[in-house]
Parts: sequence; structure tokens; C-alpha cells
Amino acid sequence: MSKTYDQAYFDKWYRSAGHAVRSPAELRRKVAMVVGQAEFYLGHPIRNVLDVGCGEAPWRAELRRLRPGVVYQGLEASEYAVARYGRSRNIGYARFGQLAELRFDTRFDLIVCTDVLHYLKPAEIRAGLTGIGEMLEGLAFLEVYTREDDPGGDREGFHARPARWYRGAFSDVGLLPVGSQCYAGPRLARQVAALETI
Repeated sequence: MSKTYDQAYFDKWYRSAGHAVRSPAELRRKVAMVVGQAEFYLGHPIRNVLDVGCGEAPWRAELRRLRPGVVYQGLEASEYAVARYGRSRNIGYARFGQLAELRFDTRFDLIVCTDVLHYLKPAEIRAGLTGIGEMLEGLAFLEVYTREDDPGGDREGFHARPARWYRGAFSDVGLLPVGSQCYAGPRLARQVAALETI
């Protein structure tokens, strides 16, 4: 039986005092870090964000608090999240692998994908990463947990791959690691000094 990302799932892992894996304060710090790093490399405030596997779009409110004019586009494979929040939070329905074909009218200053890739099969990851490499103008934040980590939270369907597997897959599409799970896109590579890379 496949896992269902319904309201009960989001209630358990994002709102329940006994199960929630991150706090609102942690999210605020994380978003601020990622925005700061993206803007450092871009040389200007972020203008648009693609949030892949966004769930109920918790990043949206924090991004808009920091940058009120930012254009936010969420993508999510949960029918519940899209039905409930799609219109009000600008979330479209898409699976990660569909990024291989899906394109927008512009490239993105920031692409976010948190807590998604370690639940997917390799073929879907590689397909979706091609789209990220092509649609990324600035920085990608790809939060992934590996065999070497102990992240807690939802372990159902978790693929404990070695970190080197992800590093190779990211490198294959031109993503350059700049620390804290942030990756400069191919168009930013010339802005990154040798000792800034991991």
C-alpha cells in the first residue's frame, strides 16, 4: 500500500507536538539562511521561487515575510494539499520527475526542494534534476538526508543512499555545492570561488 499525503499525514508530521520534526523558529532560520545565500551569489534580492514538493507551502509565508514582492510557485504531488491550498498559495500539481518536461516562462532565482528526494527512486530523481538544472537562474536548496544521517521523522519509504550518490547526481546537472545543502546553478558557477565549494 502506497503512502498517502493527506491531511492526517501533514497534521502528524508538521503540527503534532509528538511527531513534528521542525519548529516554526527553525523554519524561519532556514529560510533566512537560504535567501541570504541566494542573494549573495545573485547580487540582488530574489524575485521568484519554485518550491518543489512544497506540501502545504510553509516556505511561502516566510519567503513573503522576508521579501514581500517575491513570486512564489509551489509544486506538490499531494492531491489533498493542491485541492486545499492550490489556489490560495499558488501550488500546482506535479511529481518531481515531471520537472524533466515542465517549464515556466522564466528561470528561478531560487529553487527549493526539502525532505523529498530521499523518498524517490533514482530514475525520478535524475529526471527531475535535469529540469532543476535548466530552470535555475540562481541557487537551489536541496534538503536531503542520507545513509550517514539520522534525521528522525517519517521513515516509511525512506531510501538510505550514501551522500556521494546525491553529490554525483547533482554534479551531473551542473549544481555546485556551496554549503548547508545549497547549490549554485550552472549560470552562477563563475561567481563561486574555489574555497566556497564543499
